[in-house]
Amino acid sequence: MALVMGTAGHIDHGKTTLIRALTGTDCDRLEEEKRRGITIELGFAELNLPNGRSLSVVDVPGHEKFVRTMVAGASGVDFVLLVVAADEGVMPQTREHLEICSLLGVREGIVALTKTDAVDAEMLELAREDVAAFLAGTVLEAAPVLPVSARDGSGLDSLRQALAECEARLSPLRSQDLFRLPVDRVFTLRGHGTVVTGTMIAGSVSVGDTVEFAPSGLRSKVRGLQSHGEAVKTAPAGRRTAVNVPDLAVEQVQRGEVLTFPDTLFPTQSWTLMLTCLPSAPRPLRHRAEVHFHHGSREMQARLYFADRDKLLPGDSCLCEVRFSEPAAAVFGDRCVIRSFSPLRTVAGAVVLSPIGADLRRRSQGFARRCELLTSIAPESRAPNSEAPAPAADMEARILAQLACTREADKGLSFARLRVLLNLDSRVLDKALASLSAAQKLFCFDREQRLYLDADRLAALCAACEKAVAEFHARHGERQGIARSELSSGWGRALAPKLAHFVLERLIKKGVLAAEGDILRLPAHSASFSKEQAPLSEAILTAHRAGGMAPPNLNELLEGLGAGKKEAAAVMNALRASGQLVRVAEGLWYAREHLDAVEGALRAWFTTHESIDLAGLKSVTGLSRKYLVALLEYFDACRITMRVGDARILRRKE
Repeated sequence: MALVMGTAGHIDHGKTTLIRALTGTDCDRLEEEKRRGITIELGFAELNLPNGRSLSVVDVPGHEKFVRTMVAGASGVDFVLLVVAADEGVMPQTREHLEICSLLGVREGIVALTKTDAVDAEMLELAREDVAAFLAGTVLEAAPVLPVSARDGSGLDSLRQALAECEARLSPLRSQDLFRLPVDRVFTLRGHGTVVTGTMIAGSVSVGDTVEFAPSGLRSKVRGLQSHGEAVKTAPAGRRTAVNVPDLAVEQVQRGEVLTFPDTLFPTQSWTLMLTCLPSAPRPLRHRAEVHFHHGSREMQARLYFADRDKLLPGDSCLCEVRFSEPAAAVFGDRCVIRSFSPLRTVAGAVVLSPIGADLRRRSQGFARRCELLTSIAPESRAPNSEAPAPAADMEARILAQLACTREADKGLSFARLRVLLNLDSRVLDKALASLSAAQKLFCFDREQRLYLDADRLAALCAACEKAVAEFHARHGERQGIARSELSSGWGRALAPKLAHFVLERLIKKGVLAAEGDILRLPAHSASFSKEQAPLSEAILTAHRAGGMAPPNLNELLEGLGAGKKEAAAVMNALRASGQLVRVAEGLWYAREHLDAVEGALRAWFTTHESIDLAGLKSVTGLSRKYLVALLEYFDACRITMRVGDARILRRKE
């Protein structure tokens, strides 16, 4: 796994010439670049070091018109080779390039003082002093400044040795296994089809893998891989990589897309950032400001929405929501660069806290707490993709903070979404989730989809469910309880079925709810009729008990009692739920004890007979046909009997 070194510096200060002297590779591959003598596009090379190791080199253009290309190349580099010409000293793009590197999290580098063959000793010393004054207070304040000449070769060996020492000191720590390759070139190779290239910033990819471009969602299979011109079977992080995706036309893939594995990135139109306005910015950044937003190899127009203020002063930082006109994909900790429209210059940088989007509505409940949590997990200044493993407690705090702040977390967050929200190796994330689950700080409510919910949100859902059941009891005190399906379609209608089931089972297990078959109730609840309902309930129940095996027709009974169907419906349902009455057919209800007597007579018949028909049931009950047909159909529906022709036989136990 190699480190990536990027160049930076003003136009015509010798970046490309120096890389050619160090590597033998001319990074200016375009005819226009050679004709004009300036770098326009990104260039790439491999630098072999004295210690036997190598660096991937990204050479960037120095002209102010190509800053967007420079940003694309600088994203994902581990350290920078800042080039300053001894005959000109520090220039405008020297300053802006170093600011961009700083905003992208680059904290290490070497300064090459080039064109020393064009100046005398006194001029060289003045150039050293100019560079030292410029670097004071920057991320490269302690960086070595090495005078070199690509023309006569002086100082090149010392520079190679310094680069080797830097490479050894910055051993790769790209532990994240979420494969990502921001695409910076797309072209067609005769006989192969579409090829995309980029710097592999995390994970690895192999020939034969199915890959996906984000945000477009286009998929293809990898037919071939190259790293610095050599064909490979597997390409690791930290290398310049060319990927052959022949299933796609070159017009379908755009620079700025991210090559990854299917269903591992989740493009959205809103991210949550920790935004920092450069001290050198000419004016404050305004709430709702429209900006050029650079992430990876992509540039987008975007608007900035501050969480707690209307403007951000130079040098200050704040939580910010950025909104795009089309979806974009990122992971936690990604670095971004913001450039203003007028004048066109770099004014701010940001680190992604939530690529899915946190809830930063100022007037929403818990806003201050969410801001506090997000601020607490903002990464310290460090090189991108090279963070040392965080202590377990810190990782667990980050997981709980993301679960507490992410807008989608009410419905649970999948393992895949947690990976982009945390940017952790999958094995490390697995271990942290297991630890939090054991401590009951979060819960996996869907093991198949690996969906997680934090303890606070689960407690809120449990409280809302308990409240819904209590409110149901208050409205329908005459009923024994509420059916699961009725509760799920009411309180749980916005929840995934597995989440609603998980909450209900947890409440039942803890004794908060009592379950009797499909009916749920609070343990202290018992069915009771209101003062208005009690007389009607007593009259209906008395009439059915007095009727014996020949109960009254319900419609006739209600007419005689002067009660309407709507008024009686709640009473009948409550009597049915309590088991005192049983609905046998439309308008025909039995008192439970009388229906049990009919069933007993039926079963007794089968002790001496193989089957029973209407006449047989009439002989043991004395009932008329209108009751007999309904009873036999009821027993069929209850799977006590089974119809064979015009008779019934006793159904065997299943």
